Parts: sequence; C-alpha cells; structure tokens
Amino acid sequence: MKLTIVLLALVGCVAAFSVPTQKVKIADKEFLMKQKFLFEIVNRITEPLMFEEWIKTGQKLVTEKAQYKTFDFYMEKFWESYKLGALLPKGEFFGSLVKTHHKQAYGLFNFFYYANDWETFVSNVAWARMHVNEGMFIYALTLAVIHKPQFEGLILPQIYEIFPQYFFNSKFVYEAEKFDYEVFSKLIMYEKEYKDILYKDVSEFSDNSYFYTKDWKTWQWWKMMGLGEHWYVEDKFFLRENFGEFYNDPKYVNVMQGLKKFYMPVDYTRDIAFFNADSKLTYFTEDLGWNAYWYYLNMDYAFFLNGKEFGLEKDRRGEWWIYNVQQILARYYQERLANGYGEIPDFFWYKQVEQGYDPQLIYYNGVGYSYRKNYYEFATYGNFDMLYQVQNFFGRVNKVLENGYFKTADGVVIDLHKPESLQYIANYLQGNADTEDKYFLNYWYLLAHMYFADVDYNDFEVFPNIFLNFETMMRDPFFYTFYQKFTDVFYKFAYYLKPYTQKDLYYEGITIKDVSVSKLVTYFDIVDFDVTTLLNDKMTFVDGEFVWDKALLARQARLNHKPFNFEFTIESDKVQKGVVRVFLGPKFDEYGRVIPLEYNNQNFVQIDSFVYPFISGVNTIKRSSKDFAWTSEDRITYTELYKYVMLASEGKYEFPLDISEPHNAFPDRLVLPKGWEQGMPMQFYFFVSPYTEEYEQFSNFDYTYSSGVGSGTRFVDTKPFGYPFDRPIDEYTFFVPNGYFKDVKIYYVDTFAKYFEKKYPNFGTFDYSIEY
Repeated sequence: MKLTIVLLALVGCVAAFSVPTQKVKIADKEFLMKQKFLFEIVNRITEPLMFEEWIKTGQKLVTEKAQYKTFDFYMEKFWESYKLGALLPKGEFFGSLVKTHHKQAYGLFNFFYYANDWETFVSNVAWARMHVNEGMFIYALTLAVIHKPQFEGLILPQIYEIFPQYFFNSKFVYEAEKFDYEVFSKLIMYEKEYKDILYKDVSEFSDNSYFYTKDWKTWQWWKMMGLGEHWYVEDKFFLRENFGEFYNDPKYVNVMQGLKKFYMPVDYTRDIAFFNADSKLTYFTEDLGWNAYWYYLNMDYAFFLNGKEFGLEKDRRGEWWIYNVQQILARYYQERLANGYGEIPDFFWYKQVEQGYDPQLIYYNGVGYSYRKNYYEFATYGNFDMLYQVQNFFGRVNKVLENGYFKTADGVVIDLHKPESLQYIANYLQGNADTEDKYFLNYWYLLAHMYFADVDYNDFEVFPNIFLNFETMMRDPFFYTFYQKFTDVFYKFAYYLKPYTQKDLYYEGITIKDVSVSKLVTYFDIVDFDVTTLLNDKMTFVDGEFVWDKALLARQARLNHKPFNFEFTIESDKVQKGVVRVFLGPKFDEYGRVIPLEYNNQNFVQIDSFVYPFISGVNTIKRSSKDFAWTSEDRITYTELYKYVMLASEGKYEFPLDISEPHNAFPDRLVLPKGWEQGMPMQFYFFVSPYTEEYEQFSNFDYTYSSGVGSGTRFVDTKPFGYPFDRPIDEYTFFVPNGYFKDVKIYYVDTFAKYFEKKYPNFGTFDYSIEY
C-alpha cells in the first residue's frame, strides 16, 4: 500500500527535512480470525452458505436487548418483519434507494453495528447471510465494517469482487456462471489444433493472413490479438499495474502455487440499439474504479447516519459530499472534452432526455436491468405526485437562497448568505440525517432516484434499475445531467458570497517562481479483475478449511497514465508552514475557444494537497503523482487476500494491516483525462496558503490502513473544499504571487497501434510483451 501521508513525498528542500514513517502493524491471531470470517461470509454471496462453522454459528438472530448498545425502532421493525415473512425475499432486486428496502436495511445495519461484542455480531451476520436478501446483507455489512470503531483495519473485498453483476455486462456474467472446469480442461486439449486450422484457412484466403482491425474500439483489444470472448488459461500472473511488488516476493509466489487461473476478455457497453455519441465514453463512465469511488463515498457518509453519533459532522459530511459531486462532474466534463464533446447536457423536467442508455447488466436472479431509449420523457411515468415533491425541493431550496435565510420548523432562522452556511445547504442537497428541517427534507433524495427508476412510494419488489444503487448509477450519462441540478444550487449559494479579494488570497512572503511538469502521457492498459465469486462449481473443503484453488478473471482495457512529476520553486521570506494545492483544468472548450476563468473555475479538479514547512529562501519541492494524498494504485484481489490470510493463520506469513489500499481512495490512473495524440491543452493551477490549523492531518488515526472517516483530521486544513475556486472569481483580484498557472498538454499514446501496422506473430494468444 502506498502510504497516504502527504509529507513523505517532499524531497529536495534546501533545508533538511524528514518525516518519521509510521511502523506498519501486523495482524494478530484474533484479527486474522475476524478477517477470515468476513472473507468467507461474503464468498459466493448469491449461493447458499457452505461454511459449516458459520452455518452452526448463525442459527438465530440475537434479539436480547441487553446484547446491544441500542435497540431502536428500526431493529424492532426488522425483527417483526422477519417473523411475519415480510422481509425482502432472497433473490429479489435490492435497491438501497428504494424506501421500503432502505428501512429494512437500516434495521439490519443496526443489528450489526450496535452489537456489544464480536460473538453477537458474528451470530447476527451468519444468520443474515442465510436468511436475508443478498443485496441488503452486503449493504448493511459494508456499512458496519466501515463505521464500527472496533473493526478498524478489517476489510471486505471490493464491491465489484462481491457483486461483479453490477459492473460487467450480461454476456460476461453468463459465461462466468456457465464456466465448468472439467469441461473446459477437455476443450483446451483441442484448442491448438483448431487454431492451426484457422490460421491455415486464413493464410490461404489472404496474402498477409491478417484481419483488418482499425475499426475496432481500443477496449476491444482481444480481437487484435486473435482472441474471442471466452475463457482462457492464465498460466503466468494477475495483470495489474503494480504487480511487480507481489510477483517478486517469494512468499507471494509460494502462496499462489496450485491456483488455477482463467481469464476472459470483457467489453464495455455497446449501445447499438440506442446508439448515441455518449457510447464513446463508456470506457470512462463504466470504469470499475470510477463507480466504486462513488459507492464508497456514499457508504462512508451514508445519508441516513447521524453526524454526531458517527462523527461525520467532524468531516463536514454534507460539504464534502456536494464537493465530490462537483468534482465528479468537472472530471467527467474534462473527459468529454478529450473526446471532442462539449458541456454536459442540461436537465429539464418536461423535456426529452436525448441520450438513451442500455446498461446491459443482469441481476443475479436473471432479470435484466431497465433501459432508456433515446429521446425519452420521464413524465410518461405519470407519477406526478412524486415528481412534484422532487421539483418542490429544488424550488424551495432556490427560493430560500434568494431570500437569504431559512426558518426551520422549530423557528430557528439561518442566514444563508454566510460562507459557513454551506453545511446547511449541502446537508439539504444530500438529504442526510443532519438536515435542519427533517419534516420537509427527509427522504427527498430517495424519492428523486425512485422517480427516475419508476418506483412508487410503497413498491417492494421492483425491477433492477441502475439509479437505485450507488455502485451502478454513474454508468448512465443521465446521472451527470441530473446531478447538475445539485451543483446549480451549490453555485447559486456561492453566487451570493463575495469573490475573494486580493488581500484574502495573498500569502505574504510566499512567491511561486516556477513549477516544472514532466510530460503527461495517457494510454490504455489491460488489467485483471477478480470475479471468482461467479464461479459455479462445487466448493472443496479439507479438514473443514476451504480450498481456494481456482480464480476467474475479467480482463479489461482501462484508462491509465504514466507517472508524472512536479518540481516547485517557491521563495519564502521566513520559516513558515504552508498548504500547497494542485488543480487541473481545461484551457479551451470544444470549439477551441479559451474558457474565461470566471466560468472555468467550475471545471478544475483538485488532484493533490499537502503541508510543507518552508525555509527562508528558495525551496525546491519534488513531488510525484504516486505521492498524491487521496489516490490509490490497483488493489490486491479477493483471491490473493484470502490466501494471505490463510497463510498468516498458519503462522507462515506476517499479515500487514496495510496490505490493501484504502477502500475509498480515488483511482490514481483516472487523475488525467485521456488527452489527444497531438497533445490536449490543459492547465495546472498551484496555490499556497498559510497553514494555521491546530491539528495535523492524520494525527488521530493510523493512516497506513485506516481512511479516518469521522476522525475530523482527514483533510489537510479547514479551508472550504476547492479553495480558492469555491467562490465566484474576479480576475482583477485573483492573481497573486502565491498562485501559479501552468499550461500543459496531455498526450495520448495508442498502446495497440502496433497491431494495426503489422500482424501480431502470436495471433490467437495473449500478448504478454505489450508495452505501456
């Protein structure tokens, strides 16, 4: 795991400066026992529980109130629903944003979270694994593992490893579920002979025995190598960018011995039936890391969790959430520009949505996800009562912003034209438990998503729809269109704040003289995602222990970038601490026109921030993209984690708690937009502000394995998120010596160009020699 403490990256300062590294903790036997349980209880979640130990443990749900810190209304209702047979049945679609599902999931989460001890927790989890809807179970368990203080350091597999059905198209899922090792092992005996005949026929038909592949999409790389969309033996290693860290470790090689690995190429969505321009962006909108980031953000700061009880208010939960929405839209806009598109389409309640979308997903019960045709009108649903409630929310929020104050139901008046009032507006927009007016604003966020999924207030058994779960909704271009309604309110709030004056922005004694940036290069690489939970064969146990001897891998092309570096030259007139922020934004719109800064401030994405102790004189700071505070490299897979835990349980391996990246880190590889082969003009903005905080970042949690949700020290300082782009910009006062714009270009390199130029000599086999 890349240590996320930001000061470790600072080198090259004129004055000597070092930061003591925090010793990585090693798991003890108790921790390993708990981690083993969590890995096993979610294994093959759509199949019956096969671990005898946990079947015996989960014979009943503990309902004695003395066994819980709190036994609340939602827990009572959940237990009552179970006794009456009114729980959402196993196998039915679960939507975390379906109101009826949410209430039951809330009760189940409380049974997990409020358990006084591990034994009660294990009993409840094992019972729920056997009796509760699979989607609801994973939702509640994920929340409990993230938020229960006693579980710090414990992890679950990534959501796309637990439920690959949410992330990969139905064609792939069908093939994975049909995979039969016995049949497969017989088929591959004839594979070479079949391919030899194929080559012979091709050679007779064509002079160069090569297929023209120029029209194939980059992410259909397997066609260029002569592969099909079916299973192949993987006899080398898991593909990922940081694999060398593991493959060169003898213990890793030892633990993976005997594991049979199989991969299948997998595509992104092909909207042939509803073709539209946005289909070109599916490599980005359907990226697993992109969608998982949004999912975990909404697990960390779940809208129904009380800010005081869970410490979320210390992290400015509402403000952080709406800032992430704004940043996601800005990053999406940058990717649109990289593909020649312009602004995100606006949303109008009674206007057709031009871009249709077919997610091509299938739920694990065999039911396909709903789709939307081009030029669709949501008003045809006819659920006008729910529509009017959602419209009324936006109307009311806009009205109170214009009035400048908000009066709560209990008579408290809040001035909304003050900077600190953003927390109120942000809480309203998320519809979270900390909203001041719970009578009016509670559950509106659920209703909005239910309306677009055509789900009524009391619907219980509903059709799968991507808008009903956080892990799937960002696949749809409409997500970005609708969520602009949120940022419109955010920008309207900012409109009533005065722009920063030069005095506000000026950092006396600090001057950024220069920042050099290494070449920015993007490309598509090929990576394996662990989908072994889709395996449908008989599980093997030896002496009661599960033998994990097979792994299924989804092999997919995804956007990445070469590591790049900054070298800052900053003058300081004295010894002082400052916060360095780094933003990336577009320079021109889709027509090649310069975007004025007063509008462009909405399009900058913050990619880094760190505290630096300046010395008097010239400071030279070198920083790599690998050192960014909130990004992560590829995570170790579920299969590998389980094998490490089992090896450590036998006393043959020291299991470090930082073995995996934080669950909620943003993928490092998506920091840069795709760019152009001739170079896409962009600009960095670097800004230094005084460090005046009483706390140090990461000071009250172990940053080597914890994300610090609810700690109050996750962020570098208490400035508004996005500062200094968080307010309207007056270009006459914005430019200060401690701010610095740098024009750059992002170059896209076509990894697969060599396959267009000449025949791949090993056509029909994967190219392990491919260079990125």
